Amino acid sequence: MVPEYLHPDGGILLFAKAPRPGEVKTRLIPALGKAGATALYQRLFERLVSRLSESRVAPVQLWCAPDTGHPRLQRLHSEFDIPLHQQQGEDLGARMAYAAAQALQRRAYIVLIGVDCPALTSAIMDQALMSLRRGSDAVLIPAEDGGYVLLGLRRTAECLFQGISWGGETVAEATRQCLDELGWQWEELPVLWDIDHPEDLPRMRELGLDPEKG
Repeated sequence: MVPEYLHPDGGILLFAKAPRPGEVKTRLIPALGKAGATALYQRLFERLVSRLSESRVAPVQLWCAPDTGHPRLQRLHSEFDIPLHQQQGEDLGARMAYAAAQALQRRAYIVLIGVDCPALTSAIMDQALMSLRRGSDAVLIPAEDGGYVLLGLRRTAECLFQGISWGGETVAEATRQCLDELGWQWEELPVLWDIDHPEDLPRMRELGLDPEKG
């Protein structure tokens, strides 16, 4: 018998791009080349999906860009029985807002994550989901670069997804301000690091990952 999820009423929304050379991890291309940057993205992506599937923290949805047709996405869907959804919206905020609204129609609480943070473990996601399960309206895990690696929600609001300079250094702070202005009960978990720049690559070895391995 397949074990039950730790959070059967929760959900994990994983945002991912089709692993096409030159379209993923572009800031790592000077260090790794197009093929190397794509291979690294693919490894991070598939490692995360595998771990989430094995740990069964909560049901997972893959929100894909530009569509769901890439063979690697289809293989993950078949291998792990994870539903694929196409991202909808002009920018990242609009795409996250749409996905969150859709998911919260069926789930009591959700977390939104990307594939760029190998330090984001199943145990940490369980902690974030547990905060929501206990009644927090939101939970935030900031990234060292000023963004965030996880946003957890029981409900949504426009200021979480509009008027934010995505990819900049003020994303987490703008999100904090929004949550405070809303008067929501929310929790912030410790800062994590993600893989965006060549100087981030050596830290992967601390996790036993070789960034240059194909």
